[in-house]
Order: sequence, then structure tokens, then C-alpha cells
Amino acid sequence: MNTTELRQKDADGVATEVKALQKAHFGLRMQKGTQQLTNTATLSSTRRAIARAKTILAEKLAAK
Repeated sequence: MNTTELRQKDADGVATEVKALQKAHFGLRMQKGTQQLTNTATLSSTRRAIARAKTILAEKLAAK
């Protein structure tokens, strides 16, 4: 999900997106631990997506 889509959501929507991204990242970490993950670049991309969503969430909460 890109930043324009995240900025259109409200704070609760962004928070649920953060939770979903964290759950996906956890699944990828478990796949890496059991050596089932073939594309390790997805780990860094999900980590950056989490950071992006958390930044937007912080901006929305600070604007209130």
C-alpha cells in the first residue's frame, strides 16, 4: 500500500494496516527461520512499509 492510500484512511484504518503488516512480517520471519522463504527482499520491504505506516499514523495522531 502506498502513501497516498494510507493518507486517505483515518487513524483507525492506518492502525489496522500497521497490525496487518506486522503480522505479515512475523510470518515472513518464521518462513526465513525455517528456511522456506525464497525471496528475502520481502523482509526489508515489509519492514519499510511498517515504518511508513507508523510515520503516517503518528502524523495523524499529532494533528488531532
